[in-house]
Amino acid sequence: MRISSIPQIYRNVNRWGEIFSILSKYGLAGWLSRFDFSLGKSLLKNRNGQVLANESRETRIRLAMEELGPSFIKLGQVMSTRPDVVGTELANELQKLQTEVPADSLEEVAAVIATELGQPLDVLFAEFSEKPVASASIGQVHRARLHSGADVAVKVQHPQIKQRMRVDLEILTGLAQLAEKLPELRPYRPALVVSEFQRMLRRELDFTCERRHLDHFNRAFGESTQVKIPASHPDLSTERVLVMEWLDGVPLSSPERVRAVGVDLAEVARAGAEAYLEMIFQHGIYHADPHPGNLLLMPDGKIGLLDFGMVVRMDDSIREAIEEMLLAIVEQDANRLGSVVVRVGAVPAGLDETSLNLDLSDFVAHYANQSIDRFELGAALTEMIDIMLQYHIMLPSPMSLLLKVLIMLEGTAKRLQPDFSLMEVLEPYRQKIVARRMSPKRQLRKARRMAYEMQLLAEVVPRRLRDILQQVQAGRFDVHLDHRGLEPSVNRLVLGMLTSALFLGSVLLVTHQVWPLKEVSVPGTAGFLLSGVLGLRLLRAISKSGSLDRRK
Repeated sequence: MRISSIPQIYRNVNRWGEIFSILSKYGLAGWLSRFDFSLGKSLLKNRNGQVLANESRETRIRLAMEELGPSFIKLGQVMSTRPDVVGTELANELQKLQTEVPADSLEEVAAVIATELGQPLDVLFAEFSEKPVASASIGQVHRARLHSGADVAVKVQHPQIKQRMRVDLEILTGLAQLAEKLPELRPYRPALVVSEFQRMLRRELDFTCERRHLDHFNRAFGESTQVKIPASHPDLSTERVLVMEWLDGVPLSSPERVRAVGVDLAEVARAGAEAYLEMIFQHGIYHADPHPGNLLLMPDGKIGLLDFGMVVRMDDSIREAIEEMLLAIVEQDANRLGSVVVRVGAVPAGLDETSLNLDLSDFVAHYANQSIDRFELGAALTEMIDIMLQYHIMLPSPMSLLLKVLIMLEGTAKRLQPDFSLMEVLEPYRQKIVARRMSPKRQLRKARRMAYEMQLLAEVVPRRLRDILQQVQAGRFDVHLDHRGLEPSVNRLVLGMLTSALFLGSVLLVTHQVWPLKEVSVPGTAGFLLSGVLGLRLLRAISKSGSLDRRK
């Protein structure tokens, strides 16, 4: 941790102590779980009395985040969208995070609304429910009625939530710096996860971003016969208050209630999937949290979408990469799939592309014989993410999140229709994707983008060459070499030189009988023995691996 972090540690010492206390408790539970005795295990419990040592490591991480509070719950939600970083098992566990938090009193909510909108509740609303319908980590939602008679949902930010999350963000940054130094945590790339979390949290703490998302989706899907987007009320919305249309529907998280409506569940599942695919492949912007609680079955059969705090935009390059990846999976083209993964992902140095292509070939072959209507896209994408995690390949955040959304989307649809296949719904889009990629309009846009990049390159290269020549002329041109893999060889060479020097020095000591004992030099004999031990170690290292420090 940097010295500059010390002041914020001092400012937030109480919160630091609380966090370390909770982390220690859950970490100690992991240590106890290795033993068979039950006496000590039962001593460590969470707030609900759950014995921690009996739970898996992934479950303990989730429980620790729930106990640490709203900021860490949000961090867990971000981690759940990055299975390529944290692993599929942990990402799936973090999807179970309980987001319900104690609700603020009506007086606190009224104070926030009055501060933001400049008028009291009874002036702004004809009715306002005292009890919230939901209370999450950032805000809570109340049902209300305007004086015009329209039913609305009022989302109000918790008081002081920005200050509390600012403290936690400072602490998380420090913890990420510490975690980067621990080998067991470094593969999770904590600094990257915290950086993504900060960007996402800034957007979610500003309700004007969510209001703009609502307006955008209403313009795109206002005439849709498949989905319903709640309309916002800009005149009653601010950075901390969001007023939107109230949607009356049955949550897809309650399959029994959905079946009781009497609609065709297969048609509902297909309509929701088609709406999402339209967002992704036509509009390039999609609702990134399609878990069943955010999807409602409306009385007219439409799918109502809630919670637009997490919305992702894709540029053309990301969308083309996703399209090419899906086409490669469907067409069983392992080489094409491998080239896409290597091109768009952050690839570690020394990647074994041959092994990667072999694993991808086995992966493609496993799904090659599945018919389109039985193709489990979610399982295929999960397995592909596991392969990339194995090779430490990290996808761009929008692409990783989209793969996770497709997996969640198929899982949500299967709750309604167990034999649902997202690939079957995707099949018509595959033909559209191929046609769109070959369309003159797409090719012209790509040519314009390439011409623009070539123009920028033509402007930058001469200036950079001039700078280099000026540095060479002034004698300020430095070449920095990164010697990879030389450390073992250097260590072996240094140890060999030290062993030789020690041996020669011992010979001189024995010859001149320095500090003799019965005419034998004591330091010379000790030097002989030590040089022999070092020589044997050097020979053993060379014969075993060719280096003193094996690089795995």
